[in-house]
Amino acid sequence: MIEPSHRQRMIVLSICCMSLLIVSLDNTVLNVALPSMRRELDASVAGLQWTIDAYTLVLASLLMLAGSTADRIGRRKVFVAGLLAFGLGSLLCSLAPSLGWLIVFRMVQAVGGAMLNPVAMSIITNTFTDPAERARAIGVWGAVGGISMAAGPLIGGVLVDTVGWRSIFLINLPIGLAALVLTLRHVPESRAARPRRPDPLGQVLVIALLGSLTYGIIEAPAAGWRSPLIMGCAVVAVASFVGLLVHEPRCAEPLIDLRFFRSAPFSGSTIIAISAFAGLAGFLFLNTLYLQDVRGLSALHAGLYMLPMAGLTVLFAPLAGRLVGSRGPRICLLIAGVAMAASGLLFALFEAETSNPLLFTGYVLFGLGFGMVNAPITNTAVSGMPRSQAGVAAAIASTSRQTGGTLGVAVIGSVLAAGLASGADFSGAAQPAWWIITLCGLLVLVVGAATSGSWARGTAERTARTLEESSGPAAAVGSPRT
Repeated sequence: MIEPSHRQRMIVLSICCMSLLIVSLDNTVLNVALPSMRRELDASVAGLQWTIDAYTLVLASLLMLAGSTADRIGRRKVFVAGLLAFGLGSLLCSLAPSLGWLIVFRMVQAVGGAMLNPVAMSIITNTFTDPAERARAIGVWGAVGGISMAAGPLIGGVLVDTVGWRSIFLINLPIGLAALVLTLRHVPESRAARPRRPDPLGQVLVIALLGSLTYGIIEAPAAGWRSPLIMGCAVVAVASFVGLLVHEPRCAEPLIDLRFFRSAPFSGSTIIAISAFAGLAGFLFLNTLYLQDVRGLSALHAGLYMLPMAGLTVLFAPLAGRLVGSRGPRICLLIAGVAMAASGLLFALFEAETSNPLLFTGYVLFGLGFGMVNAPITNTAVSGMPRSQAGVAAAIASTSRQTGGTLGVAVIGSVLAAGLASGADFSGAAQPAWWIITLCGLLVLVVGAATSGSWARGTAERTARTLEESSGPAAAVGSPRT
């Protein structure tokens, strides 16, 4: 195989970042548009939750299938299909006649998005073979996520205030079209040396687990936690989880290779990703509703208020990539955990949303923390894994993010809805939610410290050897620095 030139690698990285931009931008733009959508479509808090979670739920459910399918039939082929499906879903969302149809079309978007992020990460992993260079590339990848945070609220605010909320979905089309043209011209086809067979039962169990868990959390405030519907969701979730634990080790080529989790850094990165992205999703959900519904700001001004958070993410994400490449993930994870937990505490203890100095301090701290967390969890998830399973490992990492985002909106939104239903004002109803976000930051700190030492490095090395032996002669992506 001919190694791609530096120019070719940069083009491939740019294409992958464009795909991440439209997938990430779509959610941050949507957050700013929620109040306008609620007024036009007469949506409840639960309805707003579903406009976000229908997307992230489908995305999380299909990411691992998309990653393994790309490894099997071709990464470029699946990536192109994802760009087409995402573009179609975006167009349909802009034409949605009701909230129900908008949720359905968001699910179409998610089917396309599921084919983009894990496949793009797999393409990056196989293009940037040097560990330090790969860490820097992943740092750029993380910065793009930060740029989407910065651009999303601002672009969304401008579009909502001038054209209307439907226009927020149309901005995906030119970016997606450019990525499609560049992909067809510059991205070579690649696939795993030993294709993996599908695991349909594993896929059904994943969908049942995530779907029942999310539905139960969102609908519980209205239906009641002890209602037959919610208890049924709990039973399905538990049964699906147990089913995965029993079925996957017995499957010759499982959807989720549970051996990955023998690596403490990999398991830690999964927990950290869920915690960090749950905190981010809840943070954006609460602040968007507060700034527009309580303070009465326009969508544009609400977006401008959140720029300090996004700006710090943009600034520190590439720095985190360089630190991971030279010093390992430990420093980044510790800084991220402290900053995110401190931000949550400002809101939980001091009602930071009611004071502009505290509000912006909270935004700066959360942006710093989130900017430092993405590169280490992404790099740790794929480091040490055989290239033949790069797509699956990257998909599990992406699934962890989307699962975190789904649970963050579901839990935070349900806590807020329950508080408002009891007669509390917004600050009082949101206080338990801020404690949950603080807990997410503490989990990043504690788990990051526990899974980035010498013991953790030993588990990663043993897991890598086991996977390489079962994968044949395929090379590993690189040794994880812990």
